[in-house]
Amino acid sequence: MRRSLLIGVYGLSILLFLLFFWYYGLRGQNRDLEEGPVALAGDIQEVYVMVMFQSELDYWRGIMKGFEDAAMNLNVSVEFRGATQYDAHEEVVVLEQVIAKKPAGIAVTAINPEALNASIDKAVQEGIPIVLFDSGAPASKAYAFYGTDNYKAGTVAAREMARLLGGKGEVAVITQPTQLNHQERTEGFRDTIAREFPDIRVLEVADGKGEIMGSRDAAREILLKYPDVDGLFATQANGGVGIGMAVKELGLVGQKVIIGFDIDKGTLDLVKEGTINATLAQGTWNMGYWSLMGLFHLRHGLVETGEGGSNTGHPLPPFVDTGITIVTQQNVDQFYAK
Repeated sequence: MRRSLLIGVYGLSILLFLLFFWYYGLRGQNRDLEEGPVALAGDIQEVYVMVMFQSELDYWRGIMKGFEDAAMNLNVSVEFRGATQYDAHEEVVVLEQVIAKKPAGIAVTAINPEALNASIDKAVQEGIPIVLFDSGAPASKAYAFYGTDNYKAGTVAAREMARLLGGKGEVAVITQPTQLNHQERTEGFRDTIAREFPDIRVLEVADGKGEIMGSRDAAREILLKYPDVDGLFATQANGGVGIGMAVKELGLVGQKVIIGFDIDKGTLDLVKEGTINATLAQGTWNMGYWSLMGLFHLRHGLVETGEGGSNTGHPLPPFVDTGITIVTQQNVDQFYAK
């Protein structure tokens, strides 16, 4: 009898022990479900740096905002550095200064496809995560590129130009030929015109030097040289503003179809008043936001880093298309900075 009682007490103790762990284990699981997944969180002492050229351009504001928003979400710090002029040597110097401080990661836009390669590769070799945005350097070892599919953007511009011209006419392009993204936009525009619109002819591609006055001078020269030109396409913001100045000076507002690029206030004002027929808005916020997200993942080993470079097959997508939107008088008010 006593033996049976001891066995019963022992068995009950085991049962209570198991029930205890089952109950509190279940509570823990439920609590985890209620709290949801743990968010990515860094250290406010982690500093990620964005490097630009012509750092005073309005264009960079959307990209910087995306970078800052990602930093807030991740609880890390960001800094912005840039060459003040359109000068490859100056941007190289700035990038080298940033690398020397060994930040948590660097996002950089390349002033041309080759100038920054040695510095970018040096950063990768030293273990500093580095990605490109807006304008790439394909031969470098940067881990990823976040920006517009620029060839596709040129295609979009060509089709919009053809639509506005009714499928026939003569056009010209104002671009920045030393910069890869502008080369690709120009190529996409010309190829699409040649392939899809046999009644449209590209008369000339001119260098606006990335400046308002340089683009204004190039546009004036084209308008005077080819008085019957029907349309002009600018591959960047200063180009559109420069073309707008030229047509106003020559009394040609409303007589030429103009397609610009980007959504700085000067360009948007010209669209709103009807001087520019359309402009192409890039996904600038996306460029900044996803650049920092990519850097954070690299820094914290959340993806395999491989050896860097666009073709090494590491898990980070080597190219993220951040999108393009056509802006006209009908939707221009939506694109002014709030």
